[in-house]
Amino acid sequence: MRDWDVSGPGWRRAGIIAAITLAVAGGTTPAASAASALDAHAGHTPDFGSNVIIFDPSMPTAEIQATVDAIAAQQTANEFGSQRYALLFRPGTYGTPADPLVIPVGYYTQVAGLGATPGDVVINGKVNVYNQCLAPDNCIALTNFWRSVSNLTIAVAGQSGCRAGTDFWAVSQASPMRRVSVVGGNVSLMDYCTAGPQYASGGFIADSAFSSGTVINGSQQQFLVRNSHLDGWTNGVWNQVFAGTIGAPAQSFPNPPYTTLDTNPISREAPFLYLDGTGQYRVFVPDAQRNSRGTTWEAGPTPGYSLPLSRFYIARPTDSAERLNAALARGMNLLFTPGVYAVDRTLDVRRPDTILLGIGLATLEATGGVPVLRTANVPGVEVAGLIVDAGPRNAPVLVQIGERHGSPAAWVHAPWSDPRNPTLLADVFFRIGGPHLGKATVSLEVNANDVLLDDIWAWRADHGSGVGWTSNTADTGLIVNGDRVAATGLFVEHYQKDEVIWTGEHGSTIMFQNEMPYDPPNQAAWSHGGTRGYAAYAVASTVHTHQA
Repeated sequence: MRDWDVSGPGWRRAGIIAAITLAVAGGTTPAASAASALDAHAGHTPDFGSNVIIFDPSMPTAEIQATVDAIAAQQTANEFGSQRYALLFRPGTYGTPADPLVIPVGYYTQVAGLGATPGDVVINGKVNVYNQCLAPDNCIALTNFWRSVSNLTIAVAGQSGCRAGTDFWAVSQASPMRRVSVVGGNVSLMDYCTAGPQYASGGFIADSAFSSGTVINGSQQQFLVRNSHLDGWTNGVWNQVFAGTIGAPAQSFPNPPYTTLDTNPISREAPFLYLDGTGQYRVFVPDAQRNSRGTTWEAGPTPGYSLPLSRFYIARPTDSAERLNAALARGMNLLFTPGVYAVDRTLDVRRPDTILLGIGLATLEATGGVPVLRTANVPGVEVAGLIVDAGPRNAPVLVQIGERHGSPAAWVHAPWSDPRNPTLLADVFFRIGGPHLGKATVSLEVNANDVLLDDIWAWRADHGSGVGWTSNTADTGLIVNGDRVAATGLFVEHYQKDEVIWTGEHGSTIMFQNEMPYDPPNQAAWSHGGTRGYAAYAVASTVHTHQA
């Protein structure tokens, strides 16, 4: 038989995708019309590899459904696996109200439209994440991590009974929803259609609009919704935060637990891959906004600039750190395709406005006991859509933004920062243990000024492989030494000393989530200077101004 790869034009070798597509489809080959539609784009599609699956609206819905179902069957319970997928949709309409496309989203799966605006890709159907049922009476979303949906419209259709009329996005940390429009139904952040207890621990929504239905928060312990447009919001458990969101509930913390800011003081949306009007792949880089409210796209095009894909080195998991650094030294940006990258030497970013964009939850693993990524004191660097894993050799820090000089008391803040062009880390997730043994003293250190941290989860694993008080060792999730650093959606869990340390001036955090370590063997192991335990969020006594 001949293998079919919907990640590129026409026919290519595609191994796993061909196998699972044909298996689910009952051994039939795809329709000739679908292959012809993909061939029409042959001059414009780079080779992103077989784990980037690109769909065309002329493909039969049944074939798309078979492919997404097969990937979900592999990924739904694959919490610590190495497989990664990006499911990308060319501009157009998919499914119909009578024949909907229902996309289940498992671990390490990105679902994204390739239009310039969310309205360019319309899914008549759903993009769903459900509870995992560990036992017949134990169905939860507490570990539904590491997946995303972005840059498309969901016109809610399909399914019946309890699932009718609602798109389910029952996720916990590291599962962002960005630039999504939902019409024709509700969105539920909990899966209330399974057995209990239905717990969930999210989450993050940005630059999205829900124009004709309610967002059902349900059992979500915490959630941040920023720069969005709501038609309704129900319920809250511990901490629901809204910043610059039209239609947000009124300020009422602690009962109900809603914290509402009319505008968002500063934001910058994540860069994204799209197709321009000629069918060429490009990356759009949104501008920073101040005191903003609502989405960037409902009233007109998102402000920002566009880069041709020729300005990017398309990285593969087989690429060495030496090769990636050579591309950076040539002035290239990096587009990380899905997979796990062994990084044995630090990736050095020296050029302002460098973009490092991951698709399909691309993962960088620190195999050499050194930082995975380090930037110079330059403005406008953007790092988005990446998981950063510690390796078995302890790294002093996993990601370092801006240079540090001399002793801690003599750190020099970046004099070349630009408040109008802040550096951005968006959807960057750190793991100490979980898939394997990992050790790192600090996960993220920010020494530069004018940096935005937008949806960051730093996690010292409390389950998985290589987990134990003396195994996956890690002191601190985040250290901020720079001035004017803002965090929107900051999740830091289970570190062994102060989990966040902030020494820079004029810092701010909008929604912080934390869990203390579960595993200290005794009080003596988790004490310092006569104090029992450590702080979740420590602001230095030398800081004059800080908001949280």
